[in-house]
Amino acid sequence: MQIDIISVVPELLTSPFSHSILKRAADKGLLNIYVHHLRDFSTYRHGQVDDYQFGGGAGMVMMCEPLANCIDALKEKVTYDAIIFLTPDGNTFNQQIANQFSLFQNILLICGHYKGIDQRIRDLYVTHEISIGDYVLSGGELAAAIVVDAVGRLIPGVLNNETSALTDSFQDGLLAPPVYTRPQDFRGHKVPDILLSGHDAKIEEWRHEKALERTNERRPDILQ
Repeated sequence: MQIDIISVVPELLTSPFSHSILKRAADKGLLNIYVHHLRDFSTYRHGQVDDYQFGGGAGMVMMCEPLANCIDALKEKVTYDAIIFLTPDGNTFNQQIANQFSLFQNILLICGHYKGIDQRIRDLYVTHEISIGDYVLSGGELAAAIVVDAVGRLIPGVLNNETSALTDSFQDGLLAPPVYTRPQDFRGHKVPDILLSGHDAKIEEWRHEKALERTNERRPDILQ
């Protein structure tokens, strides 16, 4: 998979992609991530990429030309399955959307800044608008890192145990059940006997029951 990211502050994305699972995915050649500095595509003085809103109001808006120049240049080399704008008013990102995106070969992410991007870019280029929650960030870079992480770990071969992602919270519509490791007895709190029984069917039944209990307690909206 290839993921291209358009950013005004590409430095913010250096660390998230340089460590842990995403780095291993890149090292294996399973995931290629390229961050493009939007100012490199500006024809304005000093690399300007934003301007005042028409109609007045506080806050600057990212202009059409730099974004269009960048997207057009990238599209000459890559055919994108999705061009995604990260914005608070987009569809809320969830595991099902991550699963869908993980099936794509090429994705382009646009990181907003200031008051967002000119609506005409959204109308002409964007295929998906995604929000990571009901709050506002200073820019779309952190949201992009979250989307890339959630999608990248689903690519076959990225995780050492490919079944691990299938048992994550939300994959089956439930939160994950409690998990335990050594020691068996920690300060008087013991691992449930069923997990030490070696009876796979009963263990899976216990895990499903605990997943239902946890989901009902913490996220009843999911069950509804």
